[in-house]
Amino acid sequence: MLDQLLAAALALAVLALLFGPLERAFPARPQQPIFRPELHIDLFFFLGQRLVFAGLAALALTALYRQLAPYLPELLVGEVRALPLPLRLVLGLVLGDLITYWFHRACHNYEILWRFHAVHHSAHHLDWLAAHREHPLDGFFTQLCVNLPAILLGLPGEAIGGVIVARGLWAILIHANVRLPLGPLRHLFGAPELHHWHHARVAPTRHNFANLAPYLDHIFGTYHRPQPGPETYPLGLADPWPRGYLAQLLRPFAPASPSPSPRPAPTATTPAICSLPSSISAEESSIAPSARASPSQPTSHPESARLPPSRYTSSQ
Repeated sequence: MLDQLLAAALALAVLALLFGPLERAFPARPQQPIFRPELHIDLFFFLGQRLVFAGLAALALTALYRQLAPYLPELLVGEVRALPLPLRLVLGLVLGDLITYWFHRACHNYEILWRFHAVHHSAHHLDWLAAHREHPLDGFFTQLCVNLPAILLGLPGEAIGGVIVARGLWAILIHANVRLPLGPLRHLFGAPELHHWHHARVAPTRHNFANLAPYLDHIFGTYHRPQPGPETYPLGLADPWPRGYLAQLLRPFAPASPSPSPRPAPTATTPAICSLPSSISAEESSIAPSARASPSQPTSHPESARLPPSRYTSSQ
């Protein structure tokens, strides 16, 4: 246990040294303090992942693979795994991103998934530490989506370790309080301003579900890049949500959770939660309360932390 604590402390220090100066030099929200509210809550999420949930997720994924292995078709085991490693790597990444994209959208459209994913969206402030705020079950199923193609394709962890680490760090970067001019790279790898908008306090979220592969948002019509400049829109959930660490872990199991359904149009006495981009029509933004979606009646605009992807562990 002591070794795990030391490893977690070292990881925390390395991430702070890596992302802390970036957030001070290129802040997306210059007024956000380093010791902002609920910093300790996100620290608990970080430690929970490092000390408990990442190991459990690794064991569960390994056990799942052992159960699936005898049933894998001969084509997958033989011909597909005989492909060159670089080709299998690209195929595994693309398929993992595609499955994760649709799972992420489903998390924003179906209440049974949203009640767990809402934990990640409950943060009122985004920075590198807030990237680790997520429910362990949400994290496990996201990791399953990310890693299943790589596992089935027989990609060895030691052969793609560098890619895993790089993508994990990039996933933390897109949550950081940073605004960097990434140019065309943002369409391939993601960018903080794109994912920050995904965390905007709107209901439902309609944009930027492909955290590390925004070209998928382009393909499926969910891409949106906010206007350049400091970010001023509010972050977090549009519905009430508990603020404590243990309370957030238990909240998804309560009888009712915040719904990802549309909110009513703002009126003179009900101000808008957050301005939507011009690509949202007046009809879409004025759905009456009676038309709100339910788990059995999903909205016509299916929507969807994650987590920084790794082969077997969660680091968001």
